[in-house]
Amino acid sequence: MVNIVVGYVYQLPLERALLSIVISSFVVIIMGVFDFYHFYTKRTQLARLKSSEEVTFKDLPESNGSVEKDYQVIIQKINQQLLALENEAAHTEQEILDYFTTWVHQIKVPIAALHLILQEDEAEVSDELEEQLFKIDQYVNLILQYVRLESSSTDYHFQEVDVDDLIRENIKKYAPSFIRKKLTLHYEMIHLRVVTDAKWLSFVIDQLLSNALKYTHEGSISIYLENQSLVIEDTGIGISAEDLPRVGQRNFTGFTGRQQKNATGIGFYLSKQVIQKLGHQLFLSSKAKKGTKVSIHFDKQEMITK
Repeated sequence: MVNIVVGYVYQLPLERALLSIVISSFVVIIMGVFDFYHFYTKRTQLARLKSSEEVTFKDLPESNGSVEKDYQVIIQKINQQLLALENEAAHTEQEILDYFTTWVHQIKVPIAALHLILQEDEAEVSDELEEQLFKIDQYVNLILQYVRLESSSTDYHFQEVDVDDLIRENIKKYAPSFIRKKLTLHYEMIHLRVVTDAKWLSFVIDQLLSNALKYTHEGSISIYLENQSLVIEDTGIGISAEDLPRVGQRNFTGFTGRQQKNATGIGFYLSKQVIQKLGHQLFLSSKAKKGTKVSIHFDKQEMITK
C-alpha cells in the first residue's frame, strides 16, 4: 500500500510499484516460512513435553528471544526451589520413619520381657493380661507397617509364595485368641502359590484374620479358596448396608466403630492399600448380624495351582 501511495504521489509507473510489492512479498513469505518452521518445531517439542511423565529443565526447547530467556531463568529458579522442598520433605519423612522404627524396636523389648514373665510364672498371671499384651504387640506392629507403607522408599520383593505357609503362620499366631473366645476354625490346605510379596501379603492376612476375631463373639471363622480368591469368612456382627460402601476409607469406622470403642478402621484401610500396590484385588461383602466375607483375588497370571 505504501508503494502504491508513493507511486501515485510522485506519478511513478504502476509496474515499478508492483515490482516493489512483489519483492517485498517474496521476502515476507520467506521470513514467514522460516518463522513458522521454528514456531511449529518449538510447539511440537512443548506438546511432547506436556504428555511426558517426567520433564527436566534440559528438555525445554532453546529460547530465541530475551523474553523467553527470562522466562526460562525464572522456571529454573522455581525448579531449584521445588527440588529443595522435595529434598527437605524426603529428609523429614526419613526422620519420622527412623523415629517410629526406633520407637517400635524399643517398645518391643519390654513386650518380649513380659512374654517371658508370662511363660515363667503363668499361674499367677491372668489370661486377660496376656490378651492385652498381645493387643499391644499388634498395635505396635500396625503403626510400624502404616509408616512403612506411607513412605516413598518402601520397596517390594516379588517372588513365588506358598499362601498356605502364610495362613498357617497367622493361624498359629492367633491360636490363643481362638481358644480364649471358643471359636471354631474351618481351614484345609488350599494348595495355592502366587507371585507376590510374602511379607506384605502376610500382613494383609494378619489384619483380615484379626478383624474376623475382633468382631466374632460366637460361631466360626472359615478360610478357603473360591474362584481364584483366598476367602476369610466369619459369623460375626457384620457391617450395616449404609456403612459398607465406605469401609476401607481412612479413619472410617461406621456403626461398628461406635459400638466397638477400640475400632480405628486403619487395619482394613492399610490392607486395601497394600493389596492395590501388590496388584491383587480385595472384595468385601457383609450383612449386619450375619457375618463378613473378605476375598483376596489373584489374577491367573499371578497364580500357580497344584
